Amino acid sequence: MRVLILSDIHGNIDALEAVDAATRTDRFDQIWVLGDLVDYGAAAAEVIAWVRAHATLVVRGNHDHAVGTGEDCRSAPMYHDLAVATRAIVRSRLSMPELTYLVKLPLQVTVTVAPERHGLLVHASPEDPLFGYVPTDGPDDQWRHALLPAGDVSFVFVGHTHDQFTRQIDQITLINPGSVGLPKDGDPRAAYAIFEDGRVELKRASYDTTRAASRIAALPLTADQRYRLVELVRHAKLP
Repeated sequence: MRVLILSDIHGNIDALEAVDAATRTDRFDQIWVLGDLVDYGAAAAEVIAWVRAHATLVVRGNHDHAVGTGEDCRSAPMYHDLAVATRAIVRSRLSMPELTYLVKLPLQVTVTVAPERHGLLVHASPEDPLFGYVPTDGPDDQWRHALLPAGDVSFVFVGHTHDQFTRQIDQITLINPGSVGLPKDGDPRAAYAIFEDGRVELKRASYDTTRAASRIAALPLTADQRYRLVELVRHAKLP
């Protein structure tokens, strides 16, 4: 089974379309989305429409939950005001069916990736699917604790941290495809992963960050919020 894995699109339709274009000649059996379709970016409705049309499996991220319910996303302090400000805009622009779609996304999904080999799709961690934050380079014991509820699986697919990585914790291979729409590692290219028969390829796709930034610049935000979000999109780090 060949799978395209996406996460943390965050309303960035330009980045998502770049991944779509980069993989269009490939053949995938399924497309999995690990949450956070919305917040920060300016094209939430377009992203939701693409995901509903193309994705096979989708799990709910903390920002999907926050936009759908109006609750807090519990994001890191340096990004929190940006999430709150863009969420108010997104909630006012999405239809009730779109908001309901976000709220009804499952928190986790178990998949069969090969005979007698299973995987778990979750946004943050099996211990806390919406909000659990485990540092990419956190100690093995910290990851073991977070992975305990996953049970007898060979792979756990997560997003949330916007870090693109694979890591082995005992019998579990941990895979994070990185962020499509809002990388934070200094590389603004859209991140994604391709998974096939237990092997993973971590990939990046260049896209027009200026166009994505111009969408954000048109949002009714404060000058400081627009500046920080534009810098984050264009340079994959806050100024």
